[in-house]
Amino acid sequence: MCIVLRSVDLFNRVCNPRMGNLAVGRPVQTISQCGSSSPERYCWPVYKMNRCVLHCEVCDASVLHRAHPPASMTDSPFKHPLTWWQSAQGVSIETLQLDLEVEFYFTHLIIIFRSPRPAAMAIERSQDFGRTWSALMLYAHNCSEVFDLEDGQSCTQKYSTAEPCSNGEVIYRALSPWDKLDPYRIDARVHLGITNIRIRLLQPQSCFCQQKLPDASVLTAHYAIYDLILKGGCLCHGHADQCVPAGDQQITHPPVKHMVHGKCVCRHHTTGDHCERCDRLYNDRPWQPANGLTGEAHQCVKCKCNGHAESCHFDKTAWLRSGQRSGGVCDCLHNTSGRHCQHCKSGFYRDPERPSTAPDSCRSCVCNRAGSTYCNPDNGDCVCKPGVAGPHCDQCMLGFWGFDEYGCKPCQCAGDCDPYTGDCMIRSLESDHNSTAENHLFRTEELFSALSHPDKCVCKQQELGNSKIFCSVKYVYAVKVRVLAAHDKGSHAEVDVKVLKVLWDNSRLRLSRGNQILYPESWTSRGCTCPVLFPGLEYLVVGHEDVKKGRPMVNMKSIVKPWRPSLSRKVHQLLKTKCS
Repeated sequence: MCIVLRSVDLFNRVCNPRMGNLAVGRPVQTISQCGSSSPERYCWPVYKMNRCVLHCEVCDASVLHRAHPPASMTDSPFKHPLTWWQSAQGVSIETLQLDLEVEFYFTHLIIIFRSPRPAAMAIERSQDFGRTWSALMLYAHNCSEVFDLEDGQSCTQKYSTAEPCSNGEVIYRALSPWDKLDPYRIDARVHLGITNIRIRLLQPQSCFCQQKLPDASVLTAHYAIYDLILKGGCLCHGHADQCVPAGDQQITHPPVKHMVHGKCVCRHHTTGDHCERCDRLYNDRPWQPANGLTGEAHQCVKCKCNGHAESCHFDKTAWLRSGQRSGGVCDCLHNTSGRHCQHCKSGFYRDPERPSTAPDSCRSCVCNRAGSTYCNPDNGDCVCKPGVAGPHCDQCMLGFWGFDEYGCKPCQCAGDCDPYTGDCMIRSLESDHNSTAENHLFRTEELFSALSHPDKCVCKQQELGNSKIFCSVKYVYAVKVRVLAAHDKGSHAEVDVKVLKVLWDNSRLRLSRGNQILYPESWTSRGCTCPVLFPGLEYLVVGHEDVKKGRPMVNMKSIVKPWRPSLSRKVHQLLKTKCS
């Protein structure tokens, strides 16, 4: 049932599930049961027509109409008024326990005894499924004698007299008075919440009739209870008016019609077994229980996510900054970002031709991540880093070099530079009239070398024609090359050449005409290599092979001579020399 107040709209109303006996449909555990091992004869006094009469019967758990099982305490008192549970004979301490599958609220407990009420008993509760227990109330004919407590201090003498001999009640009320308590507040849950109830019968007693019977020795000592009523309802914090069976709930078979179930069917945009939190997309303000005194439901409020989230979470900082009006932060989907998914996340932009709430309204940027600062979220234009150009920010601008995550660096040249190394580039003054290739670009410093400034680069050259040296050095190749460019790589030098003619090849390189790279073992920081190889000139190169790395090598033992036609004849003559 949901209570509607005049000042509250139809949906913002407190809801209360139906209350009932929590013990109905659930097993009550006891230590003993009469007649469980063999039939038991029992006798008890009955007060009739101002005198006590002895009455005897047989308890047999295997015979239906003579059995008195624990389930008889929780059957209908209207349909089965004369059924009861009875303990085994001679039992002085007995325990009844009811375990609930989830937490419930309860308001009061009523026990109706068939036997005389105990001289001492305790009602205990657990709120953590039996891990810890606390006493709700103690009952004794003398509280100070039995429990060392004064009457009224967690102990009462009210329900511990022997009379009446049958149908005596024991009542425990969880809270009183009700009109001053909001049942949905946290402090109320401390008093009302329950997962297990335990009733300990500690001391049996006899009624006055027994003293008047001529043969009291035939009387049997036992506990017997007609009805056990634990009045309560499922715990929903005022956010549900209906409950269904919880996941692991143990239900008697066939199911009992009026059983109180424990899983709430939540309203007010709440969720959970007890409606204890806001639903996935309704966390724009903190969850609260309903107010049982004013009737306000405190329903959860939907987050504003522009259609790009299926859930949101509450953020206390955002809540306080908004003046406690809005604290929801959307868990964004569809490549969106922002508290309300109002922006496209980094690397995406808003498609102006799509509605802002469409799942595909944020499109992926096509910018190079290393070369771009960001993508304009309005139109997808790439904003390049310093020195970077291109519609996708993927190359250096003219006059810049060294593309990396920091952008491109400006060339330290009068003109352009190599975009990868930063070497200054100019056009070669020499041209190859026998080649259709374009003129090559060389580093400026390579042209200002020993060719124009003899004092800048001096290398000792090997002579051609000395057969003794030729045999001892063991050359493996002889080629005619044109030098295209030279590069200082820091750990080594590389010389780009074009092989114009292979005079001899005794290496595993299989040299052929075309572009090739020579690897000098010596070079200087003055713009040349040793042996000297000037870009734009042609040379005879007789050298060695770097066996480990499989590449042609030149060093100070190599023969490097500016090319003349006569050199070809001299090389062939040396090749005919038989080295011993």
